[in-house]
Amino acid sequence: MKSKNVILIFLTLLTNYACVNKQEQGATDASETLPNIVLILADDMGYGDIQKYNPASRIPTPNLDGLAERGMLFEDAHTNSAVCTPSRYGILTGRYAWRTRLKHGVLKEPNNNKPLIEEDRLTLAGLLKKFDYHTACIGKWHLGIEWAKNERGEPDYNQPYLSGPNDVGFDYFFGINAALDMTPYGFYKNNAPVQPLDKHQEAHTFPLFIREGPKAKDFSHPEVLDIITGEAVNYINERSKEADPFFLYFALTSPHKPVWPAERFQGTTSMGPYADFIVQTDWTVGQVLDALKANELENNTLVIFTSDNGSFMFRVNADGTYPFDQEIPSQSFYARKVGSGLQDHSENAAVHGYYPHVHTANYIWRGTKADIWEGGHRVPFIISWPGRIGSGTKSNHTICLTDLMATLADITGYQMQKGEGEDSFSFLPVLLNQGNGEERDPIILHSGNGMFAIREGNWKMIFGNGSGGREIPIGENWEKPYLLFNLETDPSETTNLVETYPDVAKRLSGEMDRIKNR
Repeated sequence: MKSKNVILIFLTLLTNYACVNKQEQGATDASETLPNIVLILADDMGYGDIQKYNPASRIPTPNLDGLAERGMLFEDAHTNSAVCTPSRYGILTGRYAWRTRLKHGVLKEPNNNKPLIEEDRLTLAGLLKKFDYHTACIGKWHLGIEWAKNERGEPDYNQPYLSGPNDVGFDYFFGINAALDMTPYGFYKNNAPVQPLDKHQEAHTFPLFIREGPKAKDFSHPEVLDIITGEAVNYINERSKEADPFFLYFALTSPHKPVWPAERFQGTTSMGPYADFIVQTDWTVGQVLDALKANELENNTLVIFTSDNGSFMFRVNADGTYPFDQEIPSQSFYARKVGSGLQDHSENAAVHGYYPHVHTANYIWRGTKADIWEGGHRVPFIISWPGRIGSGTKSNHTICLTDLMATLADITGYQMQKGEGEDSFSFLPVLLNQGNGEERDPIILHSGNGMFAIREGNWKMIFGNGSGGREIPIGENWEKPYLLFNLETDPSETTNLVETYPDVAKRLSGEMDRIKNR
């Protein structure tokens, strides 16, 4: 009897060891059931740029509308930051970027070339590699690259770089260092330049806004989106021949400045190059979806489309006044980019905004890219997973893009460890219509200038007295009176309730301190 008990105990311990070891090493047989994952991240695309979100929009987006009809559309999805480098960090790590050295703004060349993602930090790619995924990043990186140096100690863009996407979990990289208006202008494949960067790019003004700097001979800004789209399609074609699942992080360069669609899309709308660029962005998504279908992968592929922050296009009032009836300082960003308000982008491509009756890139939400207002960080989020996510469904569940880490961990069965995805909470049950998902902390939001806000239920509190970005008044961080809004009754953030509901303000201030300082 005793020997039988010893045998049972031994078998139990052996089974437990096998389970733990499988968890630590990654489930080697998971490729039979786990879906391919395609994450398409637009650059500066607004909530109102897609017809499924904005029925009044006259910009056709049939491919994105079709993706929403086949999956779930989230109405309350947010980036952790209103500008791109920190939001991309949050997406790939499940961690707020303000916990890093980047406290405001984005990484810029050539002075800030140290990678933002720590080499020992788990990323979405690293997580999925535990389960035998092949991982690829195609498109815009903008999370820092450690360049080789020349004899003067300056970045040498013509040498293989020392650290980049391949060092944080990606098996394959093809793309550009940062945004299309930022140097250097050249493609990199894994860690090496595709062509020598031995030419000089002259500066352009909006809408073809480009900073001057080094470029490769054949690098052409209006061709970049087509080139990376071709790379993404080729990647899908090649991976369809393999048994292991794949993760494609496809980071678009549109509709970010320079607003320069390919020639065949120019003039496809009557609303200026920005609208034409949205049309090309939608076409790009269609190419990826078509590639999945052609390779008979669409039924076992989870596709996500979202944006890294809101649109940079302002609202222009026809009478020349600023939205919300505020006086426009002559030297403000708005005045310099929009002017008198006597024209909009559809009439003059150099104008940085639209009349509301023509187009609302950020829908009803106040503000623009970089702002702590909803327009800065409330973004489109569409997800499709045939057979698992209901077709044509909508969710008003509040999510942050940092939550992708915990959600994909749930899908694979990975148990995140301490120090992994600290600010990530799974919403897989929402996708599967099984409840509201993991109980989460309130979401912390961050503006381009480093202004904080907290979101809990219908309440949103801003820890400053302005936009913290581009809309006036910009305000100051941590300067009172703070701003408190009920987004259910006041979605456009027009009425400050901080003095009306002092108990709510006090509670949210405490939550902000708890999460920020933990």
